[in-house]
Amino acid sequence: IQEIDPEIERIQAERLARVRRERDPERVRAALEGLRQAAATGGNTMPHFVEAALAYATLGEMMDVLREVYGVYEEPVMV
Repeated sequence: IQEIDPEIERIQAERLARVRRERDPERVRAALEGLRQAAATGGNTMPHFVEAALAYATLGEMMDVLREVYGVYEEPVMV
């Protein structure tokens, strides 16, 4: 099991908080909404992923959008 140094974890959390504080929230919202619409309609999601990244949306925020649209796959249990 890989253990993360608490100091490194603290530094990364501070960096993430700074990015979220300094980014344009409206641009992030619009980019994630574009991604949501493209995913829901079967459109090309790649330009929306790029725009979201340029707007400093996090990977977690982008994946949350996809989970909202598609749900989460669960392996069927066979016994």
